[in-house]
Amino acid sequence: MDLFSGSWAALRAAVAALTDEDFARPSGCAGWLVRDLVCHLVIDAQDVLITLATPAGTEPTVDAVSYWKVGDRPPTGDDPLDALTVRLAAAYEDPRLLAFHLDDVGSAAGRAAGLADPGARVSTQGEVLTAGDYLTAYVLEWTLHHLDLVAHLPDAAGPPARALAHSRAALEEITGAAFPASFTDTDALLVGTGRRTPTRAEESALGGLAARLPFVLG
Repeated sequence: MDLFSGSWAALRAAVAALTDEDFARPSGCAGWLVRDLVCHLVIDAQDVLITLATPAGTEPTVDAVSYWKVGDRPPTGDDPLDALTVRLAAAYEDPRLLAFHLDDVGSAAGRAAGLADPGARVSTQGEVLTAGDYLTAYVLEWTLHHLDLVAHLPDAAGPPARALAHSRAALEEITGAAFPASFTDTDALLVGTGRRTPTRAEESALGGLAARLPFVLG
């Protein structure tokens, strides 16, 4: 719960610190500007609220690790839902309205997470898991999107160190792959999920793991 709250608060604070010009810059998500990513975060916050308000009466079908599905085809931004996100973001016109909406819905999602019973079972995307596992899984989501947010904003604050370390460990457990100790947590996440191409030295250190990359989480 603390990791969820900390990573989510840090991401929202990073959005709140953006200038109007920053919203029009590229993000780390293919085909998305920063404003598109922030709009996606609004939808994510809504999903958290919906899921925590959707109790399940059956045994869990997934946990914080198996919640994630691993693919090998990075998103291109051409998916219909991705395209809808872009149109929704553009409809805000004033980026401050978008930031306000994220703060409004995001704060509610954060409060709901803090009030949730970690052992309660909830349902999302046809799966059942505990609220604690669901929120733990979202730490990886927030951390990756925080990296996406600041990808082209060198002066913006990045994710908390605890969230980065947790997310690296989660990625390694989800994929069954251990990244070299020479990789920072940030590099492991960026290279591992295809957000950055490895350097020659990194590719050498990866060895056979390089051929398995990227790991696309969904």
